[in-house]
Amino acid sequence: MEMVGVIGGTGLATLVDGESQERSTPYGPAAVTTGELGGRAVAFLARHGAGHTIPPHRINARANLWALADLGVRAVVSTAAVGSLRAELPTQSWAIPDQLLDRTWARADTYYDADLVRHLPFAEPFCPELRRLATEAIPDAAPRATVAVIQGPRFSTRAEAAVLRGSGADLVNMTLCPEVALAAELGMGTVTLCLVTDTDTGHVEDDPDAVTAELVFRRLAEARPRVLASLERIVSAIPDDYEPRPLIDGDAIAHVLALPVVR
Repeated sequence: MEMVGVIGGTGLATLVDGESQERSTPYGPAAVTTGELGGRAVAFLARHGAGHTIPPHRINARANLWALADLGVRAVVSTAAVGSLRAELPTQSWAIPDQLLDRTWARADTYYDADLVRHLPFAEPFCPELRRLATEAIPDAAPRATVAVIQGPRFSTRAEAAVLRGSGADLVNMTLCPEVALAAELGMGTVTLCLVTDTDTGHVEDDPDAVTAELVFRRLAEARPRVLASLERIVSAIPDDYEPRPLIDGDAIAHVLALPVVR
């Protein structure tokens, strides 16, 4: 395996010392830093850009994932700040989700919407092998959770949170869709380390952990050393011979990666 792809979520705009460059893709530019983490060569992307300048609904996920695949990445490890919809998942705890509930709209969410059509099997959105490695590396993380991905950039109403909870969601986030599906469409396996920063609309009346942007950023800043150490453990646990699941045929992936880039 070549580089491991690492996508840093909110509060993780910088991660590795190395060469940062804007890579051209068929979908626009993507800023990638190549360096080392956990003893492995990595290609790092800041999901929200430098200085958290890109809101969730405007992230160019197609450009980001294409750039990683073009570098030969086969495994993608990402971080995500999440709100908890369940008291059993307290703030400042870890979760390694196994399911997604997509509640976004109007996002460019596939590479196969023009001259080539493919239908991605997505019953298990995250790679089971990468999830196994991550749960072994971070044994105090909740080993399963369903993340509801909302449109953002605003947070949920109480009614919306209740609907998500009733639909089986455990956590809420704004960015994992379409990112995880796009990675799979290009033959890359993914795993996400979620940090619970808040209780979304609150678990009790006047909940001090109810979400605000200020609370999320503060919790992430406090947890940064833990996040970095955990990412290093996960990245270093991925074997050199890791192979993602063959969910899309190689000819289709090669076709997408051969599309002309936008300069």
